Amino acid sequence: MKYDLVVIGGGPAGLMATLQAAEKGLQVLLLEKNKRLGLKLLITGGGRCNVTNNVPDYRILAANYGEATKFLFSVFSRFGVLETMDFFESRGVNLKTEPDNKVFPQSNLATDILAVFVKGIAAAGGTIKTDCEVKDFIIRNNLIEKVVLRSGEEIGGKRFLIATGGQSYSATGSSGDGYKWLKKQGHTITSLRPALAPILIAEKNITVLEGLSLENIKLTLSADNKKIVQENGPIIFTATGLSGPAALNLSRYLNFNQHHSFNLRLDFKPETSGEELDKILSSLFSKSNKFIKNILEEIIPVRLALFIINIANINEETKSNSVSREQRKKILESLKDFKLTIINFSGYNQAMVTVGGVSLKEIDSKTMNSKIISNLYLAGEILDITGPTGGFNLQAAWSTGFAAGNN
Repeated sequence: MKYDLVVIGGGPAGLMATLQAAEKGLQVLLLEKNKRLGLKLLITGGGRCNVTNNVPDYRILAANYGEATKFLFSVFSRFGVLETMDFFESRGVNLKTEPDNKVFPQSNLATDILAVFVKGIAAAGGTIKTDCEVKDFIIRNNLIEKVVLRSGEEIGGKRFLIATGGQSYSATGSSGDGYKWLKKQGHTITSLRPALAPILIAEKNITVLEGLSLENIKLTLSADNKKIVQENGPIIFTATGLSGPAALNLSRYLNFNQHHSFNLRLDFKPETSGEELDKILSSLFSKSNKFIKNILEEIIPVRLALFIINIANINEETKSNSVSREQRKKILESLKDFKLTIINFSGYNQAMVTVGGVSLKEIDSKTMNSKIISNLYLAGEILDITGPTGGFNLQAAWSTGFAAGNN
């Protein structure tokens, strides 16, 4: 049998494309090399599935994707956040938007999102085959004629879609096979590296803060002593560095092939200027004979207070009204401009996404059709599209998958 469309990869983009094409009446086959569909989808958002980020304006949404911004205008204008939310809700999945704009199913179950596609594809007459690993392609006259499975079976199709993801979380099947195939077929693969990964820090003294979670921290990243980006949001100290949304987002910019060194500055009180905070500290210290650790606990968590007192070389049982001006300035500097040295970031096994992929210059932004092979389409993380954490990368997968499946 020769299918109208053969989709390779049962992740978010592949599932969306398969469903869209099947519901148009096409004969569609979805091939997934794992025994189960959507393994990466099922672990997003800690198993709750962060479906999207509630940014309704497609231009503002696209601005979160760096160099891919203009490329995404077309797909987001046709299938953006509102369309994505309506898609799931119209198929029986009630959604909720949390205070940080992240959108989840009300059930907090990623399985509910996956079920939409499994049921929908079956109802539309699409075919899903799991435990089917693609080994190669048969190409003639610049057209893909067949895919060759690891088993030796050959499957013919009129059109083909590759949605095999990146290289992050390889245990879910994202082993980077798609990049090898596409490079062999003539596509350009931009430089690849893991991203949205925990940051590794040189300073060993921060290990005492392991597990400390802070809600609103300003992080300023410098490369070769030049500021390149700033990020505000939650962080978590780990045994080896920093994690949490704000730190993960910064990892997108850690290209050690371009820069020799990266430094990080933390502002633990971004809502208060340095001058205002100095006045607050001065007032708190001068009006009390409590231990300094007890005073600092009024404005920052106790573990952070003890840490800052220690690096300022102040005994934690020093009475606050005996703290010198010089000691107060050291505390202020630690609170507003705490410096760390980045030595690396975690690899693909802990990274949520892969930076880099198929060059967007070689893809039609309206249809996701390859400009190199006329009956090939691409969608999802295989493309050179990376957004911040918080549902943005899933949104790119839904949108590009929708465009490919409908074209």
